Amino acid sequence: MFKFFSKKKKIKVNLHSVIIPDQGWEKVSEDHHAIRWVNPQQSALIVLHYFDKEPDLPTAKDLAYLKKFYRNIAATSNGGTIETDIVQIHDIPCVKTIIKVPQQETGMIYIASITIPFENCSYVVKIQANEIGITGMRDAVILNNLIETGEVTIEEETIANWFEDPYDPDFKQGTLMNKSELEKYDHEFPEHPLSVARSLLQSIAAEIQFKPEIKELPSFKK
Repeated sequence: MFKFFSKKKKIKVNLHSVIIPDQGWEKVSEDHHAIRWVNPQQSALIVLHYFDKEPDLPTAKDLAYLKKFYRNIAATSNGGTIETDIVQIHDIPCVKTIIKVPQQETGMIYIASITIPFENCSYVVKIQANEIGITGMRDAVILNNLIETGEVTIEEETIANWFEDPYDPDFKQGTLMNKSELEKYDHEFPEHPLSVARSLLQSIAAEIQFKPEIKELPSFKK
């Protein structure tokens, strides 16, 4: 008797099916779902997450929707969007984000991530870098320079043309990105947590490795 139907074999992947450069940092913890590395000198953390379930990502195709989606997520924590993009890693569409969230006392926490989605699972690389010590130096230097050039002005005790969502100038919620957080200033402040987070995310995206079983996973359709 012919067997017309057979159960689809589930492809076996795990946390170690994706390999990221750890920068030589200290591994502080590992379980079935995440590996964490820290660099105490930079107050920075790298985490590789594995989620064995359907991604809760709304899409990996519609960039305009993703920009709105992450903008609203950041604003709910009184934060702001720095960057949202769709990037190709080993021919797989992945979602790249950088957001900032104010710390309780002073300064910002910058969270940069790449989500690698598949039909029934996903991987997320997350970098968190906190402002420590004297904060606001990058902002102050760039702000002063832009006031001198007239690109930013002070009008009735408010700073005009300084704070703005990178994709929607009409959006005013949360703590908006300011002009000092543009990527073009990273080389002037290489130790700033945003520069660190952005640089790490770029190098990880360029060097990340997938084991053969990853290529067999059904793709994320949304």
